[in-house]
Amino acid sequence: MSEKPQALILMAEDDLDDQLLVKDALAECQLGDRVAFVPNGEELMDYLLHRGKYLGTNAPARPGLVLLDLNMPLKDGREVLREIRAHPELRRLPLVVFTTSRADTDIGKIYDLGANSFIAKPMAFDALVNVMRTLTGYWFGIVELPTPKPHE
Repeated sequence: MSEKPQALILMAEDDLDDQLLVKDALAECQLGDRVAFVPNGEELMDYLLHRGKYLGTNAPARPGLVLLDLNMPLKDGREVLREIRAHPELRRLPLVVFTTSRADTDIGKIYDLGANSFIAKPMAFDALVNVMRTLTGYWFGIVELPTPKPHE
């Protein structure tokens, strides 16, 4: 059985330190070149819908997984999650909320909005590497995902 190609991970995260830590953790898993970052919810939607600077020849490939921080400027993770799940081309996109919030009300609300998973960011780097290894192994190695709908 041949190994599946590794898809792009798109992370919406406004904290540059968290971006660097995730990039380093993915590098430990040999996936450092398979991650892209956007700093807020507005840019995430532009990326996914090929708008603004992602229009035309700059249009990026559809990610295989979105990691979404909840607390971002311009448009927070909850608003983005609502938009993605309401959009016919995006609603099947695997979306994992990856945030510092651990409030039970946040977790229930996030699943109600359609997140596939909710993961609290680990504090230690070794734990972050383990989370990234497990997360990517699951989404890119175990799960069978539908073919993305083409962008219209």
